[in-house]
Amino acid sequence: MWLLLAGAIVVEVAATLSLRASDGFRKKIWLIPVVLGYLVSFALLSTSLSLGMPVGIAYGVWSACGVALVAVLGKYLFAEPLTWLMGLGIGFIIAGVLTIELVGSVH
Repeated sequence: MWLLLAGAIVVEVAATLSLRASDGFRKKIWLIPVVLGYLVSFALLSTSLSLGMPVGIAYGVWSACGVALVAVLGKYLFAEPLTWLMGLGIGFIIAGVLTIELVGSVH
């Protein structure tokens, strides 16, 4: 389950970065990894859910990791800003997802 979710995250981040690289769809070649990436990412996410992962945990981890990775990689690949305050926000997102994970796993 977790390996599938990790794959979904990596592929979704690649698709999102490809979307940025497409420059508002002006560079059409980037649409291929965008569309394929999102399709594969949702398929992997769906499979991890079908194997029993709770949707709140899966989606929380998927979205939080996606936000954090896109923000950090966007800084290095596209020279986008990443301030300490944005880093703090990413930390809060991670803390929130960890809280959901810890509370969600207690029955």
